[in-house]
Amino acid sequence: MTMLDRMRRHKGWLKWSLALVVLAFIVFYIPSFLDDPAMVGGVGAAPGEIVADVEGRTVTAGQFRQRYTAQIQQYRAAYGAGLSDTLLRQLGIEQQILQQLVDEQAALVEAERLGITVSDEELAQQIFAIPGLQENGQFVGEARYEQILRSQQPPLTKSQFEETLRRSLMLDKLRAALTDWMNVSDADVEREFKQRNERVKLQVVALTADAFRNQVTVSDADVAAHYEAHKAEYRVGEQRKVRMLLLDRDQARMRITIPPTEVQRYYNNNLPQYQMPEQIRASHILLNTGGKDAAVVRTQAEGVLAQVKGGADFAELARKVSEDEGSKVNGGDLDYFTRGRMVPEFEQAAFALETGQTSDIVQTQYGFHIIRVTDKKPAVTRPLEDARGEIEDLLKSQRADEQLGTRAAELAEQIENASDLDAVAKQAGLTVTDSEFFGPQDPIPGVGPAPQIATAAFELEENAVEGPLTSPRGPVFIALSARRDPYVPTLDQVKDRAREDAIRARATELSRQRATQIAATLRSAGNFAAAAKAQGVEAKETQLMPRGSPLPDVGVSADVDTAAFTLPVGGVSEPVTTNDATVIVRVMERDDVTPQELLLGKEAFREQLLTERRNRFFTSYMTNAKERMQIQINNDVVRRMLAQAAAL
Repeated sequence: MTMLDRMRRHKGWLKWSLALVVLAFIVFYIPSFLDDPAMVGGVGAAPGEIVADVEGRTVTAGQFRQRYTAQIQQYRAAYGAGLSDTLLRQLGIEQQILQQLVDEQAALVEAERLGITVSDEELAQQIFAIPGLQENGQFVGEARYEQILRSQQPPLTKSQFEETLRRSLMLDKLRAALTDWMNVSDADVEREFKQRNERVKLQVVALTADAFRNQVTVSDADVAAHYEAHKAEYRVGEQRKVRMLLLDRDQARMRITIPPTEVQRYYNNNLPQYQMPEQIRASHILLNTGGKDAAVVRTQAEGVLAQVKGGADFAELARKVSEDEGSKVNGGDLDYFTRGRMVPEFEQAAFALETGQTSDIVQTQYGFHIIRVTDKKPAVTRPLEDARGEIEDLLKSQRADEQLGTRAAELAEQIENASDLDAVAKQAGLTVTDSEFFGPQDPIPGVGPAPQIATAAFELEENAVEGPLTSPRGPVFIALSARRDPYVPTLDQVKDRAREDAIRARATELSRQRATQIAATLRSAGNFAAAAKAQGVEAKETQLMPRGSPLPDVGVSADVDTAAFTLPVGGVSEPVTTNDATVIVRVMERDDVTPQELLLGKEAFREQLLTERRNRFFTSYMTNAKERMQIQINNDVVRRMLAQAAAL
């Protein structure tokens, strides 16, 4: 998590579990799910139904719905209309959230096993520290505290909120107990900081395999030889084929008409969604005070401010001295933000500036900032006519999912085994189709990416039916129709692919040979670009870029990075062969990390690097811990719950 991320959450370095609880409580409106009729009967799952059991600790459908709704609101706030329902389904958000909830329960089980508890005093201290429960720096008092809880949607009791917070603190303490012993050495910090922050500007000569394809001919014998030498690459894993009864969402949508009054009602009820408050775009330079003498850091900040006022390039200064790792690479740019997204001191100073103005030094809990406002956008409300089509599409999708959910539940009552599929489909005016073979990670032919269906298909027994299952196209019932064990296909089965692979391999070899021929000339040339042109190739220039950046005609290549970042300015690499090209690079410019940059950024980066390593260790630890636990998933409730989530 970058410094910008932490600023935007109004908090210091809060750990994941507590941040989630406070965020949900203070920031996000969570609609009531207890009164949703679809969740207490019909196609959905009732709030109290158990989705998963982890050593006696349960995850309920209501808990899932609450987390799911909050998560979707966060995504929509961040990505807006570009985040479609179809994309959400393809990303498998529902399964991810269910896994999160199971993982949290597993972590609580492990915390209890290790004897980790949270005292009443610790709980009280944390409640007093929540910004949303403070006024003028003081706790709001017992009566106001209860009033705030009752005002949430759904209303919360003290016991509900405090139990949730207690669990979150237990998870914090578990992570601390397991990872606080970890540290990173100065050598590790310096090496990683340099690797992530040094940049090079390159001239790139890429001799791609495609450029040599017209020089390649392969015989049937060549293709056969390539196939024999690379047989393992053509191996096909276990596969399944299923019969599918699909309730098509698009067809259902086409039959639905939304009255203008419903569009108006939705718009009125969700007006904040179509209102954009005042926004500003700002850049900043941050000098972090963590673990440092604040007076010394302020003096450094004053020196930087003097450079800015003297006409120095703000963006270039930010790249060199700012300690906000998230924004420095963009010249300190924070993009557009509204009120309430930054810590109060930063926000107050930024919104007081006019476009083009630069602040004096602004102190926050993170350190000293120099802020420049680069643009402002006034508050606007999107008119109904602009949003009408979008709202109609949304309501059609919701109505279609409701109708299909009800119909799927009715069909589920009639389908007991695979032999029922055809009869039920015929009676309902639907069609049963056969998929092609697919693997456990493949999209489902005729349906698209649907991890839940692929998983169910590989668990199905003969004559059994699973469904309704969620898919991008609508609810699906499936029955197993064929199995195929892992196999290596014959040459005839993959001859076209093997021929293409043989051509590409030969073309890549030709690119390597040609690069070897011209490498010496390019290394000794006074003008690299002119020498490349004389050899019939083009030297393309990059911008200053860090490791992992895509290269012209090549893409990302760790091998090219290794060569480029070990060369001095003016140095030319040996030919480096990638999957589809051979590359020669010349370093035009290096932006190495200076001792001052290392000094200014070292401690903030130490925290970032340590957090990354602790997260990896904790994840690995919990993966092993879960193997010892009894974790049971109620697949029937999961199916009904996910079907309902798709209609939200």
